[in-house]
Amino acid sequence: MLTGIDPLLGGDLLRILDHMGHNDTLLVTDAHYPAHAMGVPVVDLATTSPQAVRAIRTVLPVDMYAGPSVTLMTPEPGTGDEVQPQLQEATATRADRLEWIDRFAFYERGREVFAVVRTLETRKYGCIMLRKGVVGDDES
Repeated sequence: MLTGIDPLLGGDLLRILDHMGHNDTLLVTDAHYPAHAMGVPVVDLATTSPQAVRAIRTVLPVDMYAGPSVTLMTPEPGTGDEVQPQLQEATATRADRLEWIDRFAFYERGREVFAVVRTLETRKYGCIMLRKGVVGDDES
């Protein structure tokens, strides 16, 4: 048992997050995403995507150097209206660190991630990528 660690972050996920290096990307998916097709380690979390991101961000810094460090899937009109703002809020990062890309580009980039966290999120477009930064960088 550890203190100060969000209970959603089990040993398998903490090990993966620790093994990630600067610029490696973590993909947090909804229940619809073909997570196991990515060919990388998959950790299942019995929670929503925003709750998973909020917990992960307590230990994972996002990159503050080149380009956006948080990538969201651009939703089709009339979808993602509830989950997307919650995901943005959960990242606790500046707006200039965020980017949106279309669904097929998101799937293509998803093939290059370090690992996947698959959640029980059933709302569409509940997927996000977090590019790991350097511990100690000021994110404000």
